[in-house]
Amino acid sequence: MNLLLANDTSEDLDLISLRERAEKTIKEVLRVENFAENTEVSLSVVDRDTIHKLNKEYRNVDRPTDVLSFPMDEEAYDNEGNPLILLGDIVICLDIAREQAADFGHSLEREMMYLICHSTLHLLGYDHIEEDDKKEMRAKEKEVMKNLGVFK
Repeated sequence: MNLLLANDTSEDLDLISLRERAEKTIKEVLRVENFAENTEVSLSVVDRDTIHKLNKEYRNVDRPTDVLSFPMDEEAYDNEGNPLILLGDIVICLDIAREQAADFGHSLEREMMYLICHSTLHLLGYDHIEEDDKKEMRAKEKEVMKNLGVFK
């Protein structure tokens, strides 16, 4: 699994730790879904203004949100010529993730892992618009977070 990571905030994030948690989370979602690990995911951490603009542009929702998912599901090749599945892009708002962590009484690290799990499931085709779909997605999130040892 290849992770492209970008900090598009003005904050000095511990990218090594974030990369480790993100890779661990994405790999666990892929394992639970029996999905090949020859994948690539892009993860960008942004501020409130940036995610607001993206939410308005791509979803026509004029407010900030915690996370956005942009599925791709395309094939490409890595540097050695091996096939690679481009799952898509995850964009997380650091400001909102921090607020939600405080609201839920857990760490920012745990909240980021949840948002990465949630968004990776979106990249794999899960949604939560319909109640049955929401129950299925929440069950998958719970399974992954338990497996990671960070379920409340």
